[in-house]
Amino acid sequence: MADFLSAYSIQNWLESCPQAYLEGTEYGHQPGENEPEDLLANEVLREDAIRTTVQLVVGEKCALAASSGLINAAPDEGSKCFLATQTLDEARHVEVFTQRLIDLGVKKKDLDETIRRHANPNLVRFAEVLLEKVDKKDFVAGVVGQNIVLEGMAFSVFEMLKAVTDAVNPKFAHTLAGTIADERRHVGFGENRIGSLIKQHPERKPEIEQMQKDMSYHMLATFAASFRNNPAREQIEQVKEGMRESGVNAEYHGANLSELSPEEMEGVLSDTVLEEFKVRLGRIGIDYQTPARP
Repeated sequence: MADFLSAYSIQNWLESCPQAYLEGTEYGHQPGENEPEDLLANEVLREDAIRTTVQLVVGEKCALAASSGLINAAPDEGSKCFLATQTLDEARHVEVFTQRLIDLGVKKKDLDETIRRHANPNLVRFAEVLLEKVDKKDFVAGVVGQNIVLEGMAFSVFEMLKAVTDAVNPKFAHTLAGTIADERRHVGFGENRIGSLIKQHPERKPEIEQMQKDMSYHMLATFAASFRNNPAREQIEQVKEGMRESGVNAEYHGANLSELSPEEMEGVLSDTVLEEFKVRLGRIGIDYQTPARP
């Protein structure tokens, strides 16, 4: 427990985050960086960027509610302290992605309506499944849902988005890099803390496994809606063609995303997230449950 307290202490968080990879940043990116002019000038692509960013805000608002709600349910001071730092991380994520909506031209007075209008219903239900556990002060199920399932999904989504935007939108790519570093730490906490508790309470496994299956289905349905029915499909393909002509290799888990169709990108992302769920859940003694495919 001593090593656990040290690895996830507030002091360690200060040294590894605000005083390290976030130092000198402004809303997660370098000062003076802006959204690309060609993105802002193309109304279809701008709306697609807004729609995508709204999903990130919705996910991070869920993470903020979950991490803050689990603090008082935590069984030890080390976990409480870590969840306090995670709460600030998640609040920062909500802030930086909300700021991106403003940078994309959404007026502050229109933020709530924009988020309500574009929020994917499947992602909203995904959040509800998790927050039902949090509301019951169910620490074990809450941390599995938050730090393994939600954070695992976010980690992979952010990695894919960063691979696509590295060469075409450094501002957004830099914002994503900081959130990826945060999510990696959050997932590590989930794996390191919950395994011992699952061993103490094996009777909880069936309920937690059903939660994972339900959340995974809503996640896949969110991906399906995002990739298959995107009104900006034609414009995005033109951007990818420009990337190919420029020799840009958007590498993600062995695939060049600039060469994949939206359906192929959906498959790569879904398979990556589910495989990582399987590995991480196995490490804590939970049997991965295969969800239905939308």
